[in-house]
Amino acid sequence: MGVRAAAAAGAVLYRLPVPGAFPPQVMAILNITPDSFSDGGRLCAASGPRLGRVIDYAARCIEAGADLLDVGGESTRPGAAPVAVADELARVIPVVEALARRFPVPVSVDTSEPLVMAAAAGAGAAMINDVRALQRPGAVAAAVATGLAVCLMHMRGEPATMQADPQYRDVIAEVGEFLAARVAACVAAGMDHDRLLVDPGFGFGKNLDHNLALLRRLPDIAPPGVPVLVGLSRKRMVGELTGRAVGQRIHGSVALALAAALRGAAVVRVHDVAATVDALKIWTAVGRLPSPQCLERA
Repeated sequence: MGVRAAAAAGAVLYRLPVPGAFPPQVMAILNITPDSFSDGGRLCAASGPRLGRVIDYAARCIEAGADLLDVGGESTRPGAAPVAVADELARVIPVVEALARRFPVPVSVDTSEPLVMAAAAGAGAAMINDVRALQRPGAVAAAVATGLAVCLMHMRGEPATMQADPQYRDVIAEVGEFLAARVAACVAAGMDHDRLLVDPGFGFGKNLDHNLALLRRLPDIAPPGVPVLVGLSRKRMVGELTGRAVGQRIHGSVALALAAALRGAAVVRVHDVAATVDALKIWTAVGRLPSPQCLERA
């Protein structure tokens, strides 16, 4: 059996987008945690996932236009504490199994743990979305063995401390160099280059100025030929720019998703699927009016 044997039979395969394609794919966020910054507890109780709610919510996301579902069992908000592997498995695997069985949409698992990666692949996941870019011991080997698509994200530090005065000499160069090095490490370990995506990690060890600089220079961050996934939805930067509380950040989040799409993001990871899909549909119908020169001056 080949390296793809770990993936569940009949699982929906994930077709990676072409870098810079418009409109981008829309990834719906399903936080199976009691403590995520935006919606913790809605889909997960202290005793485990609320499967009925999860399935209903996933169905609404797909009806609204989600191209894939991202399931995570560990909160990585600023200040979050680590989650035991057993707890993460108990939260994530029943959800991945239920979604993969019911819906013709790829399921991504948001995890840094090799055991969770392997179990999720067996349960029907199509993608691994790792905020630590496969840097934990055994993560690269586990990801290679699944044969799944992988998104590698940049994070400075760990969630518990990452927002304690992050500093960069040159945030564009440093994030780009990190992502290029992680892509090279994965390819050297036997992963197919065309199964990789990268994420600059907005809000993960970055202040508002860093985040805005990365968004403005998004096309310069990814290694050649690698699609970019962007997660800006409801984050602190939206609140800093608008003064809005977490539950009131839908309009700012949609604006940032559109700004990222216009700068080449191939996947946008969002809480508000319908609003994001509507904005992308309108922009697609009207046409991408601003020239690249206009965007560079924005």
